[in-house]
Amino acid sequence: MAKRGKNYKKALESIEKNKTYTAEEAIKLVKETSYTKFDSSVQVAYNLSVDPKQADQNIRGALVLPNGTGKTKKVIVFATGEQAHEAEAAGADEVGDDDLLQKVKDGYMDFDVVVATPQMMAKVGQLGKILGPRGLMPNPKTGTVTNDVKKAVENVKAGQVNYRVDRQGIISVPIGKVSFDVDKLNENFKALNEAILRAKPSSAKGIYMKSVSVHSTMGPGVKVDASTIG
Repeated sequence: MAKRGKNYKKALESIEKNKTYTAEEAIKLVKETSYTKFDSSVQVAYNLSVDPKQADQNIRGALVLPNGTGKTKKVIVFATGEQAHEAEAAGADEVGDDDLLQKVKDGYMDFDVVVATPQMMAKVGQLGKILGPRGLMPNPKTGTVTNDVKKAVENVKAGQVNYRVDRQGIISVPIGKVSFDVDKLNENFKALNEAILRAKPSSAKGIYMKSVSVHSTMGPGVKVDASTIG
């Protein structure tokens, strides 16, 4: 395990080791103990009783947070014709077809989200080895493979976040910045929590949310009582 710095250890002193806090208390603690010189992200981590190896328990989705994430994401769109014009009008940072495809193949990676129309996916599939490992491959479950490219771009720009369970049953999602008001972070936390609850597989056994915690970039985690979220 990597050694923790003195700032991390000092922040940890403010958190009771075995205590589970209310959502509001946890968010306040995270804001108070954040020690980075930049505006840190606030991240929520869920440990779920699911088996990601089972197709119906491989939880994945997206939602637009009520107060955004505090970060403006760059979006590229693979589309043609009228849909390309709609994407541009919605604020896409770059829109294209074969030209954009080649640009990415040549090393262009200055973007955070990739949107594509279903008709373009055969071509975009050629970028699987480039986009896949970075988690950028368009997917219908996250709303990034769609004929409504206008809505997809607007959602991303408005603060859409994606969530996906990893091999250990963990989902980690940003809900804003340390500079956000507690109320705004709490609203985002509630919206995310509702989405995770709705995504509960019917085949999941035991306590669905084994643990929930919130932390800032590089900061210690604060355990949260899930019943207090919202």
